[in-house]
Amino acid sequence: MNDIVKITIDGEAIQAVKGETILEAAMRHGIEIPNLCYNKKVSHTAACRLCVVKIDGRPNTFPSCTIPVEEGMSITAFDEDLEKVRRMVLDMTLSNHNDDCISCTKDGSCELQDLAFRYSLGKKERKLPPIWEELHKHTDISANVLKYNASKCIQCQRCVKACKEVQGKGHLSFVNRGIDTTVGTGYKQWRDSDCDGCGECIQICPVGAITEKQIYSDVKRIRNKDIEKTCVTTCPYCGVGCQLDIAVKKMHTDKGVKDSIIKVSGTEQGPNFGKTCVKGRFGLDFITRDDRLKKPLIRKEGNLVEVEWDEAICYAAGKLSEIKSKHGANSIAGLSSARCTNEENYLFQKFIRSVIGTNNVDHCARLCHASTVAGLATTLGSGAMTNSIAEVEHAKVILVTGSNTTETHPVIATLIKRAVMFNGAKLIVVDPREIELAKYATLWLRQKSGTDVAWINTIMNVIIEEGLENKEFIDSQTENYEAMKKIVATYKPEKYEKITGIPAEKIRQAARLYATAEGNQGSIIYSMGITQHSNGTDNVKSLANLAMLTGNIGKENSGVNPLRGQNNVQGACDMGALPNVYPGYQKVLDNAAQSKFEAAWKTKLSPDLGLTIVEIMNAACKGDVKALYVMGENPIISDPNTNHVKEAIESLDFFICQDIFLTETAQLADVVFPATSFAEKEGTFTNTERRILPIANIVDHPGEARDDWRIIQSLAQGLGKFWNYASIKDIMDEINTVTPQYGGITYDRIQNGERLQWPCPTPAHAGTVYLHKDKFVRGKGLFSAVEHTPSAELPDNEYPFVLMTGRILFHYHTGTMTRKTKSLPKYVKDGYVEMSSADVEALGVKNGDMVNVSSRRGSIDIRVVDTGKKLRKGDVFIPFHFAEAAANKLTNDVIDPIAKIPELKVCACKITKIK
Repeated sequence: MNDIVKITIDGEAIQAVKGETILEAAMRHGIEIPNLCYNKKVSHTAACRLCVVKIDGRPNTFPSCTIPVEEGMSITAFDEDLEKVRRMVLDMTLSNHNDDCISCTKDGSCELQDLAFRYSLGKKERKLPPIWEELHKHTDISANVLKYNASKCIQCQRCVKACKEVQGKGHLSFVNRGIDTTVGTGYKQWRDSDCDGCGECIQICPVGAITEKQIYSDVKRIRNKDIEKTCVTTCPYCGVGCQLDIAVKKMHTDKGVKDSIIKVSGTEQGPNFGKTCVKGRFGLDFITRDDRLKKPLIRKEGNLVEVEWDEAICYAAGKLSEIKSKHGANSIAGLSSARCTNEENYLFQKFIRSVIGTNNVDHCARLCHASTVAGLATTLGSGAMTNSIAEVEHAKVILVTGSNTTETHPVIATLIKRAVMFNGAKLIVVDPREIELAKYATLWLRQKSGTDVAWINTIMNVIIEEGLENKEFIDSQTENYEAMKKIVATYKPEKYEKITGIPAEKIRQAARLYATAEGNQGSIIYSMGITQHSNGTDNVKSLANLAMLTGNIGKENSGVNPLRGQNNVQGACDMGALPNVYPGYQKVLDNAAQSKFEAAWKTKLSPDLGLTIVEIMNAACKGDVKALYVMGENPIISDPNTNHVKEAIESLDFFICQDIFLTETAQLADVVFPATSFAEKEGTFTNTERRILPIANIVDHPGEARDDWRIIQSLAQGLGKFWNYASIKDIMDEINTVTPQYGGITYDRIQNGERLQWPCPTPAHAGTVYLHKDKFVRGKGLFSAVEHTPSAELPDNEYPFVLMTGRILFHYHTGTMTRKTKSLPKYVKDGYVEMSSADVEALGVKNGDMVNVSSRRGSIDIRVVDTGKKLRKGDVFIPFHFAEAAANKLTNDVIDPIAKIPELKVCACKITKIK
């Protein structure tokens, strides 16, 4: 109760909260003090002067948005003098504003327009004439996704503050002076700046000064009041799971009237709280492409031709039945999808296991976070992000490694930046590239790629040597400490400087910083730069060792936090789309688990481990796998050593592909099933923090495309299994009964707006915000004695460069969605290789020149980008989104022996100038 402050506003006694402003207290109680510059997401500005109030005992008036409440404060919010002042201030604002409301997209949703109406300030009622210079300020339409009309700008500073304080970027500021003042980026044109199109400025602008370009419709301008419905759904891109408000309007086309997406905004709820990246806000128009798959296809006389659904299902079921009968169930395999829903992934793995009769089911988590699942499950008992996304902003020390977070998980990157900029957090970045987060870091450690166990062990060596370990936590919560301690005792920072590339003193500084995090609120964040190695599981175990050694786990704002790269990688794993576990990570080799699922599915199941993705491709080349069913994946581009993958697919007797586009992989199929996109069906995704989030059926599907789960069910029925799921609810009900972590995450709770994090074992359970509180899931945390082992393929005289691959902000996975949008290819349209200036000069090339990059597995022609000193000499980086310059033609498919994840982050290559 000490936080409650009693005040009066216009004689009305109200309770305020210590720390809030008069304006905030008034707004909470429905007292509408006029304002334009205030927004709860940014710091107070007092620029508009509309919210002025009187305070008893104090002279003059005060902007209520900046004055904190005090006990006993008596405030006058409305009287004749204040309203006269507001009317005058509003008149002045309107004289500086191009009020062509009738043609403005903000007509009907403009805060200035609302206040003009409230105060009856039409053109005839205004006393101040329009200022000509203000009305003829420039309009900048150069940006790819937004427009800035300076003549409408009221200089409230919301956009400037949102860019810095919400997004952590600071690209916007006021430029020029006096009457010429406008919002700018510091460049002559907006497109020349570092603005990445997140759209935060659009969302926070109270007037029509910054607006989105209309990319979702051929109509040039659409007003908010034209919106017919708004649906909340989950972004289909990375694993953050941003909640989006998608505005829909019926549009007349040459094919009739249909619901169309016209605008996307961030929903003001978690996990993103209004924030989005450019992909989520401006990259959803791929769903309206004319080249969407609309009818099933069957290969006839070498060509894919459209057929009816009955024919396609009958043909596919017949071929699978024939191959199973002739060669056995293990001659068939399936690849599930991290882009499909939980319900669809559950049915897919059930189909492979209970209808086909094999455990040969895997998905792309094998290529990104299989080592996370294996490593964290072994050490902690659960292979998932330990803490919640929102906690990152409040961590005292943040260690980011193997994650170019601003590019791959931009909304989480904003929290890291905010933690540093506004909450005093110390940031340690460990990355071979000078990524953007290095600018915010207290320490940037540039390790040699593939030496992660070594540098982590050296940090632990320092912590133990200097007595900074958390002895109480180690003794009470962990086991096998002495074995780990014995190993790291030999990892002196000076001894390993040459191996890791990190100076010993920087290792010592990082060790002290992380080990002494206030309240043990040290958070480790990592992604595929840690996992995609032949020793990826050891890398993950080492990070778990580091967290346990210091006690930075099992608490708020701490933990070991892998960031999932695709929208439902976590869910696909949870649903058992893996060859060694059933849903809920119940082991295939566990007799009790097998019996449980045999009873639930009413069929006999295979007791043998299935094949992983890489093993499936190898088996196909050998002729052991005869048929493959792929749902929503594009392995021709995404998998390592793609020449080998293509050879494997072409070796199959029968190949089914199920997707929304005719991808590079689908072009090789014998049968192609057209599926619906995220916006055309219902279901759930599980984001990187274990939160189950719904998607909504927003628009109609194209042609005869069907939901993935309905296709799977039809195929099961074609094979004699009379599945009869009537809805997503039926599938989720079954998931609740067989998957302990999801036991309480029911369809009804999701529909009622609950956004629960697993484990949530019962319908009465509130979900779990962070894991391992009080004790680890496995009982005690297990220290692992892990030695550094070199990467499988190191540079030599023939192949002197080290190639790293990864993602960039403007594209996603194999580009099957982002490269089919209007806006995103404008930022980056094709592939490139990043090189250091030293290597560029030595090669005799310059920015934009074409070079040939080759490895022992393949070669590509690609343009050069000179990154200055952001890359170490001898290191190169290629994004893997571009089929024409497919990085994975080069990458190594050697695998981690435990997680069987390929080594995508280190391979030797050579580069030659194209004459």
